[in-house]
Amino acid sequence: MTLERWRRITEWPLIVASLLFLVTYSIQVIVDPKGDVGALLEDLLWVSWGTFLIDYIVSLALAPRRWHWFLTHLFNLATVVLPMLRPLRVLRVVTLLTVLQRTAGRAVRGQIVIYVTSATLLLVYVASLAVLDAERAGGGSISTFGDAIWWAFATITTVGYGDLAPITLQGRIIAVGLMLSGIALLGVVTATFASWIVEQLSEENTSRQAATVAHVDALRTEIAELRATLAAMAPAAVAPTTARGEASTGPTRSPAEPGPPPEA
Repeated sequence: MTLERWRRITEWPLIVASLLFLVTYSIQVIVDPKGDVGALLEDLLWVSWGTFLIDYIVSLALAPRRWHWFLTHLFNLATVVLPMLRPLRVLRVVTLLTVLQRTAGRAVRGQIVIYVTSATLLLVYVASLAVLDAERAGGGSISTFGDAIWWAFATITTVGYGDLAPITLQGRIIAVGLMLSGIALLGVVTATFASWIVEQLSEENTSRQAATVAHVDALRTEIAELRATLAAMAPAAVAPTTARGEASTGPTRSPAEPGPPPEA
């Protein structure tokens, strides 16, 4: 068993576990069921968490360079340690949409846009659930899911109206994460837009250079044709001139030579 094969095997099971966690956690926070239903939802959360824990342990064991794999897969560790981040595994689904891209550059940029948009919406939704769960139990001002959604959007966009604010430690930790995510989101959007502008300018410059090269080649071809025409006309022009010169040439004498004596 190799790490790559394990990834292929567990790809869809992890997506299913992510969806299971997202649905279960949503019902648990929004509906807040009690009794047997509440206990069943709690068991389902533990099952999804166990799925990610097994995947993390096996992947770490199969990694050729375990320490390097550990440092480069801290997000996987976060999905095990921080339950609220587990639904972000669903983002693997959006990689299937990259086949719709046409060119390599656009595919990369399109993939970034898809990831950023999906991650933002999913993070806002999950953070809203988490902050509502924390603040409602702690007696905070965020007491409904609508308030939680409003607060999450205001926070991730770094607007922060201040009408709603978390008062619990867990709620404030979530707020810090959303603030940092908002800053990162702005950077990604700015970089993507700048990349698009650079690509457009590069394509325009390439088109202009191609037109210039074509014009220069046409001029060179025209000059070569003119030279060939002049070279073909040169012998015909020289021959008549030579003939006329020979016909007009007669006996000559030196200017100093005296002419014949005049007749008496």
